[in-house]
Amino acid sequence: MNIDGILVETDRCRTPGPTAGVDLWWSGKHDNHGGNIQVVTVPDGWPIWTSNVRPGREHDITAARTHGILPALTLAGGDLRTLGDLGYEGEPGIITVAFKKPKNGRLTVAQQQLNKVHDSLCAIGERGNSLLKMTFKALRNVSLDPWRIGKIVAAALVILHIDHDRTT
Repeated sequence: MNIDGILVETDRCRTPGPTAGVDLWWSGKHDNHGGNIQVVTVPDGWPIWTSNVRPGREHDITAARTHGILPALTLAGGDLRTLGDLGYEGEPGIITVAFKKPKNGRLTVAQQQLNKVHDSLCAIGERGNSLLKMTFKALRNVSLDPWRIGKIVAAALVILHIDHDRTT
């Protein structure tokens, strides 16, 4: 399984965040306002679960912890590990991430090879995010209340499963 976060862009929101001068829905990584949605995909990249929305300023691991999906990933995976990008660093017992290059150092050849394998498997999981955002134009920019993004993505997931006659 893979877990990854997507930012569903939004407009019409200017909400003060917990830090002075920082907007709650502003994603510095994407340089845009939006909502963070966590997507869990099966190994072939098919999305099977989406979270409710969290403000765009939250990191992926914070959003995943908030939704309580981490214990479920442990149970569902059995002997298989859940893969994630470096946004999920900090949960080594649950989510496997690539090796991070040490400051002023280099990765070993073995670590580089493992990162290539990890990244190629995570790329398959990215298909689930692309499938949702490219199939449903409504997920490219939401002009409604940003707290509704989670329900819109959940509805899109159900429609996707019905259209493709797929349950897993």
